[in-house]
Amino acid sequence: MISETSSSMRRLPVCLGVAGLTPFVITTVAVFIAPVLWQAVAIKAFLFYSAVILSFLGGIHWGVAMSLDRDTSPAFNVRLAVSIAPGLLGWAALMIDYRLGALTLMIGFWLMRLYERQPESLERLPGWYQGLRSLLTAVVVACHLAVVARLSLIG
Repeated sequence: MISETSSSMRRLPVCLGVAGLTPFVITTVAVFIAPVLWQAVAIKAFLFYSAVILSFLGGIHWGVAMSLDRDTSPAFNVRLAVSIAPGLLGWAALMIDYRLGALTLMIGFWLMRLYERQPESLERLPGWYQGLRSLLTAVVVACHLAVVARLSLIG
């Protein structure tokens, strides 16, 4: 794992990561308590934001491949292929039924987290990132489950 030189290096990513949860949480709450027309807006906003963030996670791995993997290694090729998959999955999820789209995005977050827990990723990603991503993924998956439950109730 990449070593950290100070705890302040972790503070900003944690603050930004938690701030990034705000749209997930706000739109999830709105899906339940907003007036009906605003619930529809909240569902779309949730799905679009989810697709954007899932794509962002893919971009992280493109950057890791470009900076930490040898471009002649199999790991480089795999990481580049993995890095593009979240964006494609997110794009596809926006074109299908909302409930299925939310499930698809949730699975995408879960799969990215599993990939980041693989030995080659553990070697290349900082320890603080691993802990932060576990927390963020848990909240994001919970939000997706709540939205899926709400969509199941309203048909």
